[in-house]
Amino acid sequence: MSATSTTPATPLLHAWFEIMDSTTPERVLDLITDDFRLSILFSTGDQAAEFQGDRAGLEVYLAQREASVLTHHILQGDRVGDTELVLGETRRDGAFEASFNASAQLTDDGERVRRLLICRSPQVRFTDR
Repeated sequence: MSATSTTPATPLLHAWFEIMDSTTPERVLDLITDDFRLSILFSTGDQAAEFQGDRAGLEVYLAQREASVLTHHILQGDRVGDTELVLGETRRDGAFEASFNASAQLTDDGERVRRLLICRSPQVRFTDR
């Protein structure tokens, strides 16, 4: 289940988070279907917010985030049927900020996301560093 090989088991989610970490995260909008739905549960430890909906919901999420400040690091990932699943962490200036999991249901060709569920919390860490 390791995603550390040269060809990750979760190529779309790897690409998604690389784009999210770039200076143009809005490019992820090119990776979603017309019937796209999402829920992102975002906890800072003291409070939590949920971003949900369709393309417009993703646009709201993108507008509020700190572009190019946090980086996503996938620790493990796998694909089950038409769904990619990853476990990772976000880091700020290289320091741990939160753990996250993401599940993405893909189109038959594996090129775009139909459903996306992301949960993030600083309360649980899966690495020792």
